[in-house]
Amino acid sequence: MIAGRVLVTGANGFLGRHLVSRLRSAGAAVHTVGRQPSCEVVPGEYRWTANVADEREAREVVQRVQPDVVVHLGALTHATPDLELVLPTFHSALVTTVNLLTALTKQGCRRIVLAGSIEEPVGGADARPASPYAAAKWAASAYGRMFHALYDAPVVIARLALTYGPGQLARKVIPSSILALLRGKAPQVSSGARAWDVVYVDDVIEALVRLVEGRGPDGATVDVGSGQLTTLRSIVERVVAIVDPTITPVFGAVADRPLAEAHAADAAATEAMLDWRATTSLETGLRTTVDWYRMRMKRLARHGVAP
Repeated sequence: MIAGRVLVTGANGFLGRHLVSRLRSAGAAVHTVGRQPSCEVVPGEYRWTANVADEREAREVVQRVQPDVVVHLGALTHATPDLELVLPTFHSALVTTVNLLTALTKQGCRRIVLAGSIEEPVGGADARPASPYAAAKWAASAYGRMFHALYDAPVVIARLALTYGPGQLARKVIPSSILALLRGKAPQVSSGARAWDVVYVDDVIEALVRLVEGRGPDGATVDVGSGQLTTLRSIVERVVAIVDPTITPVFGAVADRPLAEAHAADAAATEAMLDWRATTSLETGLRTTVDWYRMRMKRLARHGVAP
């Protein structure tokens, strides 16, 4: 059981939906915040409408909820290097973080979980973020560490690896490849040379729940990933083998991203801190994900909706 009020930002997103469901099943009083009002009524969930990129609105929602724990997942998740993403990502990932940290430090709470990214660069002055998303997450993590060091804010940072699973946005590489294959089309992807640490969503949610419960020391930065690197080519080829081995994916159809580097989670350090390790194999996770999208396409087809 998870006692107290847990405020989740980004609750309508891929990770947020999975986390909120898990928190409700663990008995937490879950509060979610979004910019758009919702008419949906979910037992055990309290919904607030606010734009936490606005300092006043962020302060007001914190004062009203008075959360014991906050999990900040809200941010644009486009990882492309497009110039047009700089300002929207800055506001959604960095400004929201600073506003929440300020309000929560003044209000007081038991724990603040910031969702960082394995895409954040490592190193000193020579570190170069590969996208506006990576830069914003990098800066947000720095603010989290500052708030802990200077103001004793109970911050922990979960640096999430590339997470996949049921319900992920269709524009992401794994679901887009699955959906193309289910439609009988060849996935159009990059060269496939880049390696990623990929981790199944249920494993990530379990790690986040442990942080919500208070595991790991305040001020810690925790990697949440498998600890292994797998190339995009290998992932796509596995998806092809599961869905339709007669289709040949088109590698090189999409340009590779500049400055991209491969980073694997420090799984041993995370296990020592949280008594957690990713347990879902890539094969199992991909098969489960394919099954989910296949069933979803069938449901849409029954209702006359083009999948």
